[in-house]
Amino acid sequence: MNVQATIWTVTLACIAAISLIFLYVVAKAGKEGDAALIGRTANRVRPWWFGALVVFIAVMTWATLVPFPIPAQNAALKADQVVDIVGHQWYWDISKTKFKKGSTIEFRVTSADVNHGFAIYAPNNLIVAQTQAMPGYTNKLLHTFDEPGTYRLLCLEFCGVAHHVMEAEFEVGSTAAGDGS
Repeated sequence: MNVQATIWTVTLACIAAISLIFLYVVAKAGKEGDAALIGRTANRVRPWWFGALVVFIAVMTWATLVPFPIPAQNAALKADQVVDIVGHQWYWDISKTKFKKGSTIEFRVTSADVNHGFAIYAPNNLIVAQTQAMPGYTNKLLHTFDEPGTYRLLCLEFCGVAHHVMEAEFEVGSTAAGDGS
């Protein structure tokens, strides 16, 4: 089970526990009882629930942010090659188009005009990575290509009348990468 599935399971278990406690309180609310006893019990339990909630939120925040998938944008990345990508209406300008299987590529993605959604599609037509291409800002995207084949670049954000033709391709091969463009 991956981390996300584990967190989802824990979250559902906590929601179920809180729901059961809520139902218990609702069931007891209609019955007569010792108001003083209920008040004393609530005053003892309330700080523990609050503390448990704070700890739970802190743990879940840490657990979801530690494997943060976005690389540091202001630091040098450990990549085998750097590729500059500039989005234009309605094409991609790519500095390199041939890569070796297993190599880690740093894509530096920007735009010359409007916002574009930069997406890399594998040969089986599934998205393997994506980021935004924005004018005046460069996003870094780090990806390791494990499968050879022809990968496509598509724009995921409507950028004008010819948005549907904004496509480019590059090759991932099992041999050494050329400098081809």
